[in-house]
Amino acid sequence: MANKPTDAQSLRAIHEIFSPEELRALCQRIIGSGVLGRSKNYGAMLSYLVRCSIDDKSPKELELAIDVLGRGDDFDVSVDSAVRVYMHQLRKKLDTYYENHEQDAQYRIVIPKGSYTLAAAPLAKAHPNAPSLFSARRYFSLSNELLAGVIILLTANLLFMFTGEDAEPKQAYQVAAQHPVWESVLGDGQPILLVMGDYYIFGELNANGNIARMVREFNVNSRSDLEDLQFSDIERAENYLDLDLSYMPEGSAFALAKILPILQESGKPVNITMMSDLTTADIRSNHIVYIGYLSALEKLTDMVFAGSGLRIGRSYDELFNVKTAEYYTSDAGLPEAGEPFRDYGMFSTFPASTDTQVILISGMRDAGLMHTAQALVNSDILDDLVVAIDSDTDEAVAGFEALFEVYGIDRLNFDANLIYANQLDLSRIWENPSRAEIN
Repeated sequence: MANKPTDAQSLRAIHEIFSPEELRALCQRIIGSGVLGRSKNYGAMLSYLVRCSIDDKSPKELELAIDVLGRGDDFDVSVDSAVRVYMHQLRKKLDTYYENHEQDAQYRIVIPKGSYTLAAAPLAKAHPNAPSLFSARRYFSLSNELLAGVIILLTANLLFMFTGEDAEPKQAYQVAAQHPVWESVLGDGQPILLVMGDYYIFGELNANGNIARMVREFNVNSRSDLEDLQFSDIERAENYLDLDLSYMPEGSAFALAKILPILQESGKPVNITMMSDLTTADIRSNHIVYIGYLSALEKLTDMVFAGSGLRIGRSYDELFNVKTAEYYTSDAGLPEAGEPFRDYGMFSTFPASTDTQVILISGMRDAGLMHTAQALVNSDILDDLVVAIDSDTDEAVAGFEALFEVYGIDRLNFDANLIYANQLDLSRIWENPSRAEIN
């Protein structure tokens, strides 16, 4: 695998290494490889830089904004960082290209940081005996073998049912896995803990001592919570029975099938647990990737909303925008079969400690959850998220949130729009958190 060039002194002027014909051909090979994704902006940006290099011209940020991104003459580079973000991502996409193509090339093209011109850099070759990330042993350890079997079977079923022949090719997962949004959990040696949002169920007995019904209470998410409820309501305590039972929404298995291939690209151990079994020690010692409904966040709720611009609304099917006073309310639970509905999917990522990161893949209902999972394996949508938060720094990418408005029918998502993106206030995550619910 080719290493990234880091020594600025090794850079050569582009015309010293590539003729105009060679440079144009290389540009077409890079675009044709698919590493730039489906967004036309990256191919247009690279082609523009190639033309400028051939003409020995150094374009300005304003020129790139107008000529490539289609911005108006009033574009203000001091307040809109779109060009810098696209350039930041284009550098990473070029790295990806040379990691998988042109293995025998002596030089590669680079975009030196702080400039908008192409340069040539020698390709450093990896030692033939060096281990490859993609040949590393991958394994998937589970906290409960029976539950693991159910999840894996359900995941396989749903992956076939929902995606069929349109399943993402492996290369798309590899490209997404190298995106800065995922780099915070895939790019180091910390283990990954995949947390599935589940719902704890307990039984209520009738006068004959038989289970009359199974109950889900939002404030009862574990056996200890049930014990607390029993102690707080002594008169009814004998009517509650711990069934040691929980369930997951169907959309969680679909989302798991989408996200798991990305996590496996890290070559690191990936453990799985239910939210009802998650401990504080788990959060401290693992990167956390959460998949599930907002209503199943439980122990992560305060952390997710501490530095957020959103709050839980009048129910878990509603979020409140603190800045605009706007409500985002799902009606996915209301329509009849075949009737269209609107749902919401939420993404968030932030550091849980100095060593660990949380990635939240969530929704109010199945459609929102499923779209968020699909978005997180699409490099173009990931790029759109980075552009939407208006920042080109890796630090910013490690702490932001986004909300998708999703339209669906029969619990399936058909279309979606990114309606909100916001930089998190990371300083507030470890303040004394209290979730402010809107009444």
